[in-house]
Amino acid sequence: MKTINELQDEVIEEFSEFDDWMDKYQLLIDLGNEQAPLDAKYKTDQNLIDGCQSRVWLQADLVDGKLVFQAESDALIVKGIIALLVKVVSGHTPDEILDTDLYFIERIGLKEHLSPTRSNGLLAMVKQIRMYALAFKAKMQEQGTN
Repeated sequence: MKTINELQDEVIEEFSEFDDWMDKYQLLIDLGNEQAPLDAKYKTDQNLIDGCQSRVWLQADLVDGKLVFQAESDALIVKGIIALLVKVVSGHTPDEILDTDLYFIERIGLKEHLSPTRSNGLLAMVKQIRMYALAFKAKMQEQGTN
């Protein structure tokens, strides 16, 4: 299993192959389309992320001490962004997720190429992922499995 930083570096490498932002947007759209659709039972209001202009659902489950994320959005580029985040953080422990600086967002130039509303949405997605990690960490400590 790769570390979060190894996965971030892979994403940075993948995006660095393109100079043109239209190509990078296309890569995001492709990533979003490659993602398995989210099961309808997870498309609930409680899984909707606040602060996103488009609708983004994020489902988190704890599997053998690791957080497994599934997500979907009804907007193409946003679906790609959440797919990237899921690709990087899914399958890691709450501590690993909480201790990681998600530097790839900055490095691939995502922040400055998103509209302010999308940029806020991206921050909301990252915040939600961290909140899930915190909640599951607390739950694991309660159960004494740490």
